[in-house]
Amino acid sequence: MKHPFFAVLLTLGLASAAAQSPADSVDPFIGTTNFGTCNPGAVTPHGMMAVVPFNVMGSDTNLYDKDARWWSTPYEFHNKFFTGFAHGVLSGVGCPEMGALLTMATAGELDVDYKHYGSAYSDETASPGYYTATLAKYGIRAEATATPRTSAERYTFPGGQGHILLNLGEGLTNESGATVRRVSATEIEGSKLLGTFCYNPQKVFPVYFVLRVSKTPSQSGYWKKQRPMTGVEAEWTPDNGRYKLYTDYGRELSGDDVGYWFSFDGLDAGEQVEVRMGISYVSIDNARRNLDTEQPAGTAFDTIRRQARDRWNRDLSRIRVEGGTPEQRTVFYTALYHTLVHPNLLSDVNGEYPLMERSGQTGITDGDRYTVFSLWDTYRNVHQLLTLVYPERQTEMLRSMVAMSQEWGWLPKWELYGRETFTMEGDPAIPVIVDSWRKGLRDFDIDAAYAAMKRSATTPGDCNPMRPDIDPYVEKGYIPLGFFAGDNSGDNSVSHALEYYVADHALAWLADERGEREFADGLRRRAAGWKHYYSPESGTLRPLNPDGSFLSPFDPRQGENFEAVPGFHEGSAWNYTFFVPHDVEGLAELMGGRRKFVDKLQRVFDEGLYDPANEPDIAYAYLFSRFRGEEWRTQRETRRLLDKYFTARPDGIPGNDDTGTMSAWAVFSMLGFYPDCPGEPFYTLTAPVFDRAEIDTPQGTLTIEKHGDGEYIRRMSLGGKPLTQYRIGHDELLRGRRLTFEF
Repeated sequence: MKHPFFAVLLTLGLASAAAQSPADSVDPFIGTTNFGTCNPGAVTPHGMMAVVPFNVMGSDTNLYDKDARWWSTPYEFHNKFFTGFAHGVLSGVGCPEMGALLTMATAGELDVDYKHYGSAYSDETASPGYYTATLAKYGIRAEATATPRTSAERYTFPGGQGHILLNLGEGLTNESGATVRRVSATEIEGSKLLGTFCYNPQKVFPVYFVLRVSKTPSQSGYWKKQRPMTGVEAEWTPDNGRYKLYTDYGRELSGDDVGYWFSFDGLDAGEQVEVRMGISYVSIDNARRNLDTEQPAGTAFDTIRRQARDRWNRDLSRIRVEGGTPEQRTVFYTALYHTLVHPNLLSDVNGEYPLMERSGQTGITDGDRYTVFSLWDTYRNVHQLLTLVYPERQTEMLRSMVAMSQEWGWLPKWELYGRETFTMEGDPAIPVIVDSWRKGLRDFDIDAAYAAMKRSATTPGDCNPMRPDIDPYVEKGYIPLGFFAGDNSGDNSVSHALEYYVADHALAWLADERGEREFADGLRRRAAGWKHYYSPESGTLRPLNPDGSFLSPFDPRQGENFEAVPGFHEGSAWNYTFFVPHDVEGLAELMGGRRKFVDKLQRVFDEGLYDPANEPDIAYAYLFSRFRGEEWRTQRETRRLLDKYFTARPDGIPGNDDTGTMSAWAVFSMLGFYPDCPGEPFYTLTAPVFDRAEIDTPQGTLTIEKHGDGEYIRRMSLGGKPLTQYRIGHDELLRGRRLTFEF
């Protein structure tokens, strides 16, 4: 790894140098409570496989249990009842999904009921690519690591009889149904049905697996939970309503609550049994191919663990920071770590992947196919970070999105393993693609992308799954209440329209570039339609009735803390009123000028109207800097928000991480600049946290330096030349190479 201060580290000794690797500054337990929905499991950067401790079921000791409440993560920091490792897990999402294929190690008498075999645990530790804990009930040490598409687990037993269990009946997903088949004494294979993410009962898909144990078992077999029976029927089975063990059956077994067990007699104290699993979303054969390729025969657990850590250090080392406190380094590198979990690989080692919305059909890519495009979240900052620091990966993601449009007709909105869930609103792929194109990422099919963008921007609503309420949007310039309501969130008319305005603004630029002036002008007129929603009476954006009148009565604060509210999705009018990133100056004019705009925006922070845990107002702090003389407010508020909401504790993310979006906000803000408008290649500057940061980019190393101990920025320079603007272009920043702040 290359560090700007590597020579100094060498003088402190090899051990000291090793301790400064970025992976050492990552704490995977950050964001594992306070509804952050992150987890401390083992995963590689953008890996298909994530092997994660599952502790949200089976015990009355759990503070947060998936069967007792809405719960969207397989792990919660305060829970201490371990029921296995889940394989294939989502990070930082708001709906329960995935988190299945549960492996568990037990000792003593065989019991396949998770409420019985689950265990308290202690000595829990985690680092990038590795997790371990001791299962108190058995004295078993459980360890896990991963490759991009496979997992490795190592269980150290206390001696005597031990067991390895694969539970296919439980998981975080709301879907049921699985099949398992014995291949040999040490290998099984099968599949599990997943899906129904965020109120989408038809959006299901299978995950295929191959599992191997490192030691030939003394006995093995299947289990299945028998349905409750009554009367004469019940007399035929001794396992009525219980888990039935199959000890004399060797083909395949299917059902809603099934599993497989391996038992090992006469284990020595300290003897280890390892479990290796490969997964695929295409086939069992591909799961086996993934396992054989990424874990060749004889590959040691510790080798896989080291390789996973090396992968993380290579990626995290693309940004190197000096100065700041140890806690700030931990916050920064953990946030960067979280931004590199999703989107993740969908394609197998042979390039195969499930085609978008074409059940049972597969394609082949000559690069990498990605999935988990939580775009309503990540279009605001995650993809801008990938474009800047990991452009080769962002390019593959752009290709993936465009290929999806070619496979089923539309760009993704919230895509999950080849299924479109239509979660949240807007047309967020448009600003992602335009933003990347304007920043120089052009090795993808822009013609196909543009055709898909035009399709969603022009197709009538009854044939337009991306914009089902586009008709009044085009006709009136806004969407009235009562026209469309999706999932269980109700009528989100204002939220929908605001997202369309941002997308159309971005698309207008691309249309202009392609010579379609009339189309571009029409898009710009549409993008100005946000003005219809501004109510001088409330001083906020406000829902409109079908006749064009404002909703009345109206409380701009209704919608806080995810309270239901007409017109807005997961937020109040205050959370959305300043969300016009493409026309901040126009919004200020409508509010009565700069002074009134700034005062009202400051009120959002002073009166607790800002929600740090949701996307619409995530860039509010940066709006002050659009007005000369008010830039200090941006610096003050970003510092306050970082100090208050981003810490090195398990609750150190202000709510749901949204597949890295909250973490990306922290990464940019700590570095001293932020992408303020999706689709525009600009950043707004703020006070950096670190004395020095180096960012590797294709154009060379971008260095950011901070000098002095003052509270606010006094002077700035870029490339040695004085800088007077707090909003600068992407190319300008990279050409300047060195951004210096003096305090």
